[in-house]
This record gives sequence, structure tokens and C-alpha cells, in this order.
Amino acid sequence: MTSLATCDRLTVRYPGAARPALADLTLALHAGEKLAVVGESGSGKSTLARALAGLLPVGTALSGAIRWSGPPPRPGRDIGTVFQDPGASLDPLLTVGAHLVEVLRAHLPLGRAEARARAAALLARVHIPDPERALAAWPHQFSGGQAQRIAIALAIAAGPHLLVADEATSALDVLVQAEIVALLRELCRDAGMTLLFITHDIALAGTLADRVAVLHDARLVEIGPAARLLAAPREPYTRALLAAQLDLASPRLVGTRP
Repeated sequence: MTSLATCDRLTVRYPGAARPALADLTLALHAGEKLAVVGESGSGKSTLARALAGLLPVGTALSGAIRWSGPPPRPGRDIGTVFQDPGASLDPLLTVGAHLVEVLRAHLPLGRAEARARAAALLARVHIPDPERALAAWPHQFSGGQAQRIAIALAIAAGPHLLVADEATSALDVLVQAEIVALLRELCRDAGMTLLFITHDIALAGTLADRVAVLHDARLVEIGPAARLLAAPREPYTRALLAAQLDLASPRLVGTRP
């Protein structure tokens, strides 16, 4: 497969931190694939996402390399990012239409009327009912799941090659999680986007991803095709993550004997 980006012994250390947030990571991200990155809080998942998206804070020390197959991507234009809390993406003082028009005009040569028409089309694409009416609405008028759909619309507005979803389903209930996962799958299929899906839920990752990478204590411990990794994990830590998943079909943990 064609590589979109390659991390070569990537190490990231935040200012003042005693230990690296990501250590000696080598990983290829293939064009058009859906790669899920799983692990415990603090394992380095979000750091990897931010490093690829060009969103590391000023003063962060980075060694090793991130190599792209083409010109370095532009955050917001070539890489779209969806965060856990749509409140991080939606300004309560702006209407939904103002958000989308601002992003579209910042990255694309569009007039205001054309940008507004495209904004309505984006809302329809993420399945927001009555897009024209939604353009005039405020973020607080939408449910958490709808707000996250709007945040996804913002992330894909400029037609990025890579979509980074950093814990984008973690704040949602399980039914809405499934809807958002289905939406991400649909958008990537239709637009040919690459997806980097960050989550602590390895079972959820398996429903979406082509491959799953497992991080533990800032290091990559296992990576492989999702079906193989979930069915026959090679590392004890990966087996522990699977064992910790609650099986909703029966009152026991996955991986334990009935």
C-alpha cells in the first residue's frame, strides 16, 4: 500500500515533562486506510495525533522524523481534526453557519454566498436535519451527537486528505457512538480520506479500523490488521485491553470464562 506518512523513531517530550509522551515510535500510515490507535490514558495516543496534525504546543521537543509522501500538509486544509468535546471546536458566540463559512473561506477561494451554500451541503453530508435552518442556529441548540457531527463538518470542510478523530466518540453514549463511527466510515469511503482514529475502546476500534495500533506507556507494543489483532492478540497488554471490555450480551467481561 502507498504510505501517506511515516513516523521514524518519533519521540515527543512536552516542556517540563520528566518522561517523553511518545518514545521511539516507528509507524506507517497508509493512504486511504482507517488506522485506530488504542491504549490507556497517557499512553501517547493523542500526542501521536497532534504530532501528525501539526498541533503540538510551542516548546515541545520532537526527535526522529515524520515523513510525508508529498508536500508537508497544512492543518485545517490537508488535515482535519475532530476532538472529544465539540465545545473545543464550536464557539458559543457564533452560529453554525458562521463557523462553517469562516473555515471554508479561510481555506478555499469562495465568496460568502458560495461558502454558505457549501456549508449547507456539508451539514447535509453529516446528516444534520434541515441544514438551512441549522445554519442560523447556535451550538447550544444541538445535542452532543449533533454538535459532534457539526464539528466533523468543520473538519472536512476544506476536503482534507487525512481526518484525525481524537477520542471523538468518548463523550457520547453507545448508540450515538455507533452513529458517529458509521458516519466516519461513510465519509472516508466517499471521499477516499485516510482516517486516524484515536480511542481507548479497543472493541470500538475493531468495528471501524482496517488496522489497530496499541500504545502502552508511550511506546508502540503491537500493530496489525484489526480482525487478526482482536481475535489473536500477541502482547499481554493487548489481551488485557480486550479482557477489560464489557460484553453487553452477557454480564461478564470479554475474555473471561462464563
